[in-house]
Amino acid sequence: MATFKAVVRKKRNDGFYPVYIRIVHRSRMGYIKTDKIVTDKQLMKNGDIKDVVVNEYCAKEILRYSDMLNRKNVSAYSVAEVIEYLTTASDEVSFSDYARKHIANLVNTGHERLSRNYKLAVQHLERYVGSNQICFSKLTSTVLKKWIDSMALTNRAKEMYPTCIRQIYKAAISELNDDEAGIIRIKFNPWNKIKIPKSDTAEKRAISAEACREFFNRPLPKTKMLSSLPELGRDVAMLVLCLGGINTVDLFYMKKESYHDGIIGYKRAKTRNSRRDEAYIEMRVEPFIKPIFDKYLAAKDDEYLFNFHLRYCDSDSFCANVNNGIKKICKDMGMKDKDDFYCVYTFRHTWGTIAQNDCDANLYEVAFGMNHSHGLNVTRGYVKLDFSPAWNLNAKVIDFIFFSDKPSKQGLAVDLNSRTEEKLFRISKKMMIYGRAYFKGKVIAELTDIGFGTVDSVIKALAAQFPDDIPEGCAVQFRIANCDSQKEVVYERTKGKGF
Repeated sequence: MATFKAVVRKKRNDGFYPVYIRIVHRSRMGYIKTDKIVTDKQLMKNGDIKDVVVNEYCAKEILRYSDMLNRKNVSAYSVAEVIEYLTTASDEVSFSDYARKHIANLVNTGHERLSRNYKLAVQHLERYVGSNQICFSKLTSTVLKKWIDSMALTNRAKEMYPTCIRQIYKAAISELNDDEAGIIRIKFNPWNKIKIPKSDTAEKRAISAEACREFFNRPLPKTKMLSSLPELGRDVAMLVLCLGGINTVDLFYMKKESYHDGIIGYKRAKTRNSRRDEAYIEMRVEPFIKPIFDKYLAAKDDEYLFNFHLRYCDSDSFCANVNNGIKKICKDMGMKDKDDFYCVYTFRHTWGTIAQNDCDANLYEVAFGMNHSHGLNVTRGYVKLDFSPAWNLNAKVIDFIFFSDKPSKQGLAVDLNSRTEEKLFRISKKMMIYGRAYFKGKVIAELTDIGFGTVDSVIKALAAQFPDDIPEGCAVQFRIANCDSQKEVVYERTKGKGF
């Protein structure tokens, strides 16, 4: 059985002695600090405390501690465990403080984006309760059910916020409670009585190939900004669409080492921590998208592949500005309802939809190309994958959108047997050239002839056939084939700049 005594230890620099309650348990000593202090005048010659008020306070605390130990078998406890039990068992544990500690730990372990959802959930709960110092004991199942009901009209929050709070509870119970030692700081788990509602099914945001052609093949709205947001929005939307639906966060944080021989290899930020294969994928950069890809490359001495981080502080700011640029284009297109405006995710959805509906891909092929695990994460973790099927499907999507105006294919956007850009496209005046120009997917010019020494001369000859009603600033796609070498390249030029 533990014994207690009020004692002082080392004198402070100000001349006062802090008062402790000493505990002796299993021949080991420990101390619980009180908020009381005494001076030399309040001590006996043997060091015992003679102050009546201090002794009365300590006697009450010792009586309370003794009562707590009498109600529990602590014979197997160490003195440290006894102290922990006495000092925490009766305390109100702060949910708010623990939640903030948990969120900070998420940030420190590289889960910054996830931590933001947790922070939003905690802030929403605190606003509902009306306090930023909520105790676990106050969060009963009744309180939490009413809080969840208050979010009934939301699409996502009604599932996401409660799920975040439940996970914090789970972590707290695991860390703060010790069933074997009988230490139960969190007395109950209200989530055993709560069913979290499902979020509303997100409306599919994919657009048709016709809408894509209209979006990308039009003049950019004029702006007074030095760095045009519409240009950024269009370019990043094109990168997303032509790189297999890549996420903006992955574009933003991509490093130099992720790009070799015309292929990007990266781990998807959203799911890298939840999948055995770390959500790794490789995607070939098609020649069609290469000019825009190169346009945003960072300097050679920069660790990042793209220069987006020089302009924006993080991926969220980058994505927000990209979306603002896309919305400006939508407004310029005459869209009135803001709910109809596109966002960067529209083009990820569009890639998957066109791949399935127009390029004859099955759901597995679409999921593979978009880097979804779909229950195959275990297999993906053991097998070294060949990503060329995803590359081929991506080429088909590009081909369908930008080089056709009907549900049929006119050849692939690149030679599928070529995995690098090392095989240069060369022409001479003796070689037969077959060239086509496309505007919104339709062929507006075509030629088959010899006498061309450069690609620009082919583009110039095709441009001479263009109708006069193509607006200034609109983009036109060119497909040029060398009939002798059986090689083909694609280009994009803007009226007023490239032709």
